[in-house]
Amino acid sequence: MSNYIVIYITTSSANEAKKIGRVLVEEKLAACSNIISPIRSIYSWQGKICDDKEALMILKSKKKLFKQIVARVEKLHSYEVPEIIAMPIIEVSDKYLSWLNKETK
Repeated sequence: MSNYIVIYITTSSANEAKKIGRVLVEEKLAACSNIISPIRSIYSWQGKICDDKEALMILKSKKKLFKQIVARVEKLHSYEVPEIIAMPIIEVSDKYLSWLNKETK
C-alpha cells in the first residue's frame, strides 16, 4: 500500500481549492479532491501568530506523482509556502484502489 498517498493542502478559500483540485484531477495527478471549508487555522508566519479561515483539500493519489503535484500546486497556489503534506495509505478497498489506479497517471 505504500505506493498510494493522501495529501493535505490548505488554501486561502474554497474557490482556490476548487481551482487547484480541478487541475490536479484533470491532469490525472490526483484521482479525487475533497474540499472542506471553512476550516480555522492558527499558525505562526513571519514572526506573527495568524488566525485565518482557510479551505482544506484532501487528495488521493500515487506516491510517484507527489513531486509533480507539489510543482503544480506551487504554480497555482496563492501562498508563498503552501502546506502540502502526504501520508501513506495503509489499507484500502480493492474496488477503490482499482478506481484510483484508473484515474491517475
